[in-house]
Amino acid sequence: MKALRPVVLAAITLVAGVLAWAGSQLWNSTGSLPGVPAAAPIVLGIIAVVLTATAISLRSRLRAQRDRVPDAKGVDPLSAARAVVLGQASALVSALVTGVYGGMGVFLLSLWDSVPARKGQAVTALFAVVAGIAVMAAGLWLQHICRLPDDPDAPPPVRASVDRR
Repeated sequence: MKALRPVVLAAITLVAGVLAWAGSQLWNSTGSLPGVPAAAPIVLGIIAVVLTATAISLRSRLRAQRDRVPDAKGVDPLSAARAVVLGQASALVSALVTGVYGGMGVFLLSLWDSVPARKGQAVTALFAVVAGIAVMAAGLWLQHICRLPDDPDAPPPVRASVDRR
C-alpha cells in the first residue's frame, strides 16, 4: 500500500474548491443555493477526534511493543492495516468535502454584504474547512504512525545506471 501524500490531498481540495465555487455561482444564478449544513463541522470534528484517538492508542501500543514492555498489549498487523485504510479514506473524503465547503464559503463571502442571511452559512463553511483540515491531518498522522520501519537487513535499492556515450 502506498503512502498518501499531502500534495494529493491539497490537489483534490483545490480542484473540488474551484468546481464548488463555479457550481455555487451557477446554482445561485438559476435558483437558490442550498445552505451549508450546521452539522458538517461537528461531524468532521468528531471524525478528526476518532482518528486522533486511534493514532494515540496505536502509537502507545506500538511503542510498548517495540520497547518490549512486560504485559504490553501488542498490535495486530491486520488492525494496523485497517487503521491505515481508515485514515487514508477519511483524509481523501475530507479533502473532497473540504474543497466543496471551501468553494461554497468563498462564494458566500462574495455575498457577505448583499445577503445578510448568508453570513452564518459562510462562517459554518469556514468551520467545516477547518474541521476538514483536521481530519486530513489526523489521517496522515495515523498513516505515519502505522508505517513499517525500514528493514536494516534489506539490501539497498538497485539504481539503474544510464549509459551516456
